[in-house]
Amino acid sequence: MYGGGAAHKLYKDNSSYYHPLLIECISKTVLLLTTTRISMKNATLLFAVILSSWSVFAFQPHNSYQHHPPIHQHHPSSQRRTTSLYAKKPAKRSKSKSSGGFGSTSKGGGFAISSSKKKDISSSSPADPTKVRVVSGFTGSGTKVLASAANSFDRIRKLFGKDATTDVYVRSPLNDESTFWFVGKVIRMTEEEEGDDNGDDNDDNSNKLVGSVLPSEIEAVISQKRLILEYAKNQLRPQNMGGPYSKNLELWVAPGDSEMDVVQNKVTLVPIVGSSKDLREGFNVNDVGYNPEIYVGEEKEKGGLRVVRDNEGRPVKPVFEISG
Repeated sequence: MYGGGAAHKLYKDNSSYYHPLLIECISKTVLLLTTTRISMKNATLLFAVILSSWSVFAFQPHNSYQHHPPIHQHHPSSQRRTTSLYAKKPAKRSKSKSSGGFGSTSKGGGFAISSSKKKDISSSSPADPTKVRVVSGFTGSGTKVLASAANSFDRIRKLFGKDATTDVYVRSPLNDESTFWFVGKVIRMTEEEEGDDNGDDNDDNSNKLVGSVLPSEIEAVISQKRLILEYAKNQLRPQNMGGPYSKNLELWVAPGDSEMDVVQNKVTLVPIVGSSKDLREGFNVNDVGYNPEIYVGEEKEKGGLRVVRDNEGRPVKPVFEISG
């Protein structure tokens, strides 16, 4: 074992002058000589061969052959990548107590909603059914609501007649901005009488005021705006108001039962501007009603009553009389 120890000492004392691999070869040669029966002649020959092969490295400075780490460790980007991988532990998923559903980010399912979209959803929260006639937008969904509105119209019409009635027209700018289609009539309570709180149309006190304020003409239209437009574009005149024309539909009004005067260009139509937010606190939708226009015969294909007006609702042609 002396040879191995001597070689180790030689490497240790002269590590500044000899290549580590050369020292290792010398060490193994000496070890082979001391632990086997190889002759001194053969050992000397073997050592000479090894020594000649590595002579080119024997007297080179150690600095030229100092051990270098792998190249990828020297690249700045690699060092930054390694740092970024181990600087932080992976973030743990927060455990939500939510059971999932729309708007949930838990494993329970659903879709995450950004803060900006949450504002949109809150602003379009479900309408108060005591203030507006709610329609979901699906075909047939407004049938019951439409029937309720028509029943309210008949009830209030018997009480207050023409003076409480307003004719309603729809303009479809994307189809024809000069044409105004007659789509029915709305009506409102015009006398202040207190009624019961449930507002049931079939109640014995159905002729009493349900809300705490008398509806205005504008409130009578705005509270039923969604119902009127859905009916007009889906059932009455989808050719002109539905599909690609359904955006930007406008509601215009004229005095009750004034269809003939409108046709004769005697009446200027008035636009209705506003939303359900403009309805007063004491308003109740059971104090208003809607009677839809219904097409029969050729009107289903060719259309019913419509008039031509400018952007201000004024007739574009002179007044004329109908003889007979």
